[in-house]
Amino acid sequence: MTSRQTKPSENARFEGSKTSALPLTPSEDRQWATIAHFGAILGCVPSAIVFAVFRDRGPFTAQESKEAFNFTFPLTILAIIFNVLMILPFIGWLFAVLAVALWVFMTVSGALAAIQANKGRPYRYPLNLRLMK
Repeated sequence: MTSRQTKPSENARFEGSKTSALPLTPSEDRQWATIAHFGAILGCVPSAIVFAVFRDRGPFTAQESKEAFNFTFPLTILAIIFNVLMILPFIGWLFAVLAVALWVFMTVSGALAAIQANKGRPYRYPLNLRLMK
């Protein structure tokens, strides 16, 4: 054999990767939708990550993570503003109380939505801006 020719067995061990990921099973679809809603405890970042990674793999996950992001994004921005305003003298404590109340509201709302998503039921937050269509 010349140096340009290769043995077939050498090339047979290399395989290409698939161009697209496999779709989610129904239970995985519900699982990731639930995680997107439970992520409200950390703000809008978990739902944004779930949407970016799994939106093409599961329709329920795409729908619910988008709903969770639309709910948590404005509240996360508001929480950041409250946390910055906490440094103000004399009234900073008021913004601290508001920040904690907002975090509790997001956490409880996300947990209620996650319970419904885990059952396979779509959840719509009563107060939602629907920024991402």
